[in-house]
Amino acid sequence: MALTIHQQIYIQFLKVESISNSSVLQVGSSGSIQSVSNILNTGGYEEPAEEAEPAEEQDQPTFEMPTIPFTN
Repeated sequence: MALTIHQQIYIQFLKVESISNSSVLQVGSSGSIQSVSNILNTGGYEEPAEEAEPAEEQDQPTFEMPTIPFTN
């Protein structure tokens, strides 16, 4: 059975909190969804990076949280 669907979708506002690497965001219908996974070396690296040195412990800066409404 062949089924043809013609759609017009008007989206006034679409808020997406997050999409991870394996998520699919679909609006409307789809006959088939094919997954794609690409691993790319965009920096042209040919060997592993050197080991990171441990960071020195630093004091965290303290600041006063602003109140709402904001005042100067």
